[in-house]
Amino acid sequence: MSINCSLWQENSLSVKRFAFAKFSEVPGECFLLFTLILLMFLVSLTGNALIALVICTNPSLHNPMYFFLANLSLLEIGYTCSVIPKMLQSLVSEAREISREGCATQMFFFTFFGITECCLLAAMAYDRCMAICSPLHYPTRMSSGVCAHLAIVSWGMGCIVGLGQTNFIFSLEFCGPCEIDHFFCDLPPVLALACGDTSQNEAAIFVAAVLCISSPFLLIIYSYVRILVAVLLMPSPEGRHKALSTCSSHLLVVTMFYGSASITYLRPKSSHSPGMDKLLALFYTAVTSMLNPIIYSLRNKEVKAALRKTLSLKKPLAINR
Repeated sequence: MSINCSLWQENSLSVKRFAFAKFSEVPGECFLLFTLILLMFLVSLTGNALIALVICTNPSLHNPMYFFLANLSLLEIGYTCSVIPKMLQSLVSEAREISREGCATQMFFFTFFGITECCLLAAMAYDRCMAICSPLHYPTRMSSGVCAHLAIVSWGMGCIVGLGQTNFIFSLEFCGPCEIDHFFCDLPPVLALACGDTSQNEAAIFVAAVLCISSPFLLIIYSYVRILVAVLLMPSPEGRHKALSTCSSHLLVVTMFYGSASITYLRPKSSHSPGMDKLLALFYTAVTSMLNPIIYSLRNKEVKAALRKTLSLKKPLAINR
């Protein structure tokens, strides 16, 4: 069903509202996808909230590695909440439209949380590198002040890039069509609706992707090369196993997040397809956010022990009430 953009234009010049493309004309398919995404959303919210709570309430986890993990969990909550509620509404309702201001707000928060996650994952890799490669200097090199600065820079970088990209795109005119061929207001599909020459905006998106996705990724690779060299030089198999086990969860999360993000934003424009873009977007907004707390809790004995302790303390309180 085509959408009449003239109803959403002011003086028939500029589109003031957009609409998301319908996933399918078959109600059963939309309902199935709605159910799956809703379940992933609830698991993601519960898992990330529990990890953040456990880290904040257990003094044994008050160290740099878990400080960054708590930041990542809070970030994932904001990341999913900025996209998935509107996505769910669009799947089961005819109210698929979004105002220009609402679209800009969603784009800002999505970009903000996405870039911040890139930087936080790099900070976590640097932390593991210092812990394994320079254990004697680790307390000073990763002091609470250094960790706070790394977190502030990560969140600040996300905010700056989010504001810049959103302002750059929404300073353009949108004169129709008004249907966004996507689940949410991601940068490339919204930019595709703009009037006139958008080559500068496309270049800005690519440069931001290279700087804010590729640069942290290169830092992660450098950190893990150093870690690998240090592990290979360790005399005992137990030491090598322990060192690698502290990095495995982070490495798995990095692979999932960077793999999908790089394919989305760094591949040539000619190879983009709406179907593939939607599938990748669903993966890095819903699937990875759901898997992150599962990966970090199942593969980490300290987190599992603290989680059991926190939940066991809450049960007697509930009984007493």
